[in-house]
Amino acid sequence: MFENKEGQRIPNVTFRTRQNNAWVDVQSADLFAGKTVIVFSLPGAFTPTCSSTHVPRYNQMADTFKKLGVDEIICMSVNDTFVMNEWKVDQKADKITFIPDGNGDFTDGMGLLVDKNDIGFGKRSWRYSMLVKDGVVEKMFIEPNKPGDPFEVSDADTMLAYIAPNEQAPLDVTVFTRQGCPFCARAKGMLHDAQIDFDEMELNRDYTNRSLRAIAGVDMVPQVFINGELIGGSDKLEAWLKAR
Repeated sequence: MFENKEGQRIPNVTFRTRQNNAWVDVQSADLFAGKTVIVFSLPGAFTPTCSSTHVPRYNQMADTFKKLGVDEIICMSVNDTFVMNEWKVDQKADKITFIPDGNGDFTDGMGLLVDKNDIGFGKRSWRYSMLVKDGVVEKMFIEPNKPGDPFEVSDADTMLAYIAPNEQAPLDVTVFTRQGCPFCARAKGMLHDAQIDFDEMELNRDYTNRSLRAIAGVDMVPQVFINGELIGGSDKLEAWLKAR
């Protein structure tokens, strides 16, 4: 089993980062001193689970964590700074700080540097997350030590449940629209007013009428989906918002 380091100080290391085309050394104290920080560490940039789930969900929930007193969310991996910088751009994860632990010094200090030679990765981080306050680990969620790349406890929702058990996670909202549609503009305006973030899918750019009929059973827009449920058009959305 991996050692749980709750109550201990995080390793004091130097991270070699590339910022604005210049090398910038970042110390552990720069990231953690006097701050409340969430760290989630993973096996590698651009890898499937990390890109499809781990990073996107923390980025989506960043504003919620900030409201709860978290100063920064750090994504860490045993990759170089060029890879981490490009991965951040690819993920559109502008609410997360990506830190390259290129030599694995921080991860080794946490006792979570593992051998992944069998898949050609060399030494990488075991997947985990932690809440750090002023450089001291308050809580760790370490994935179980079993074959593969388990992803069961280091996710953003588990961290939210620890920090604020009664806090509602952000809604997953998608609006299917078309250009020039006044009802679509109304639906988006209501969501903005309610401070609900959403993804917009535009007709003939992101989907076709056939796709909308397959998903929603209709070909009229807007069509609003919330947490996997079809709400409907702007009038149905207005009723849903009033009933919240």
